[in-house]
Amino acid sequence: MGLPDGFELRAPTAQDIDAIAEVLIADQQADGQEPTIDAHFLRQVWARSDFDLATDAWVVADRAGTIVGYGQVRLDEPDLVGSWGVVHPQHRGRGIGSGLLDRIEGRAADLLQGVESPRFRHAINGDRAAASMVSDRGLRPIRHFWHMQIDLDEGVDPDAAPDGIELGVMEPADDLRLIHGILEAAFSEDPGDHPQPFDRWSTDELASPSYDPTLWFLARDEGMPVGVLIGSAGDDVGWVDWLAVLASHRGRGIGAALLRRAFATFAARGLSRVRLNVDAENVTGATAVYERVGMRVVNRWDLWERASSPG
Repeated sequence: MGLPDGFELRAPTAQDIDAIAEVLIADQQADGQEPTIDAHFLRQVWARSDFDLATDAWVVADRAGTIVGYGQVRLDEPDLVGSWGVVHPQHRGRGIGSGLLDRIEGRAADLLQGVESPRFRHAINGDRAAASMVSDRGLRPIRHFWHMQIDLDEGVDPDAAPDGIELGVMEPADDLRLIHGILEAAFSEDPGDHPQPFDRWSTDELASPSYDPTLWFLARDEGMPVGVLIGSAGDDVGWVDWLAVLASHRGRGIGAALLRRAFATFAARGLSRVRLNVDAENVTGATAVYERVGMRVVNRWDLWERASSPG
């Protein structure tokens, strides 16, 4: 299909990040959502070892060079490509989104070439026109996610750890594999949400521009790791990237204690908000834990999927 006259696709550069972020923020605001996807999000994605900015992302620019759209793809699993794209609200309805999705699907087909049972997945923020577009291409909604937030207006005092549980920060040289093991065990019940293999996961975590081991917290029971929270700090907000408690230790308040410890740490750094991403139908009941510690839903996005090769 291609783009309408006056617009072109090109690969983004590091210098484009703020202009792209402006498009992302405008897109969320137009749909009545709290902007949670911004330059911090882009930096996290672009730093991944399996992401090539030259081939896996695009910007749409007008004749003046103003960026009005952005899209990206990523091989999330050997048989699954995940993708996402947005168009500035002032330029919706011109066919830009369709042209961008054509390029996304083409790259996804390349990444999935030779795969026996390929899957193509696309994320949208609830925009009806985008939902109609992906539906027309054979995708169907499969999961719904929330961004939840707590405002740290007056600071936070960390609660005492539950009886018998010790909370502390991780030791980077010693605890990475232990932490990965907790994540794997804790998310084993949910095949749709799990960490990457250790080598790839650890490479990406350590190379992340927001990697900060002082924001990684371990819960131990008599010395045995039973829970973990991995945090990171964005430009003006803290993020809980991972929270996991082993099934054998759930229901004891360990997850809530880890969250409050993280909130207090973020507040001490002068950050006023903390956010996280959660599956709205999380099988471990994580959403209820987040609500109990004062978090609320501020944004929603949906995953649509097609169990066939794109393109």
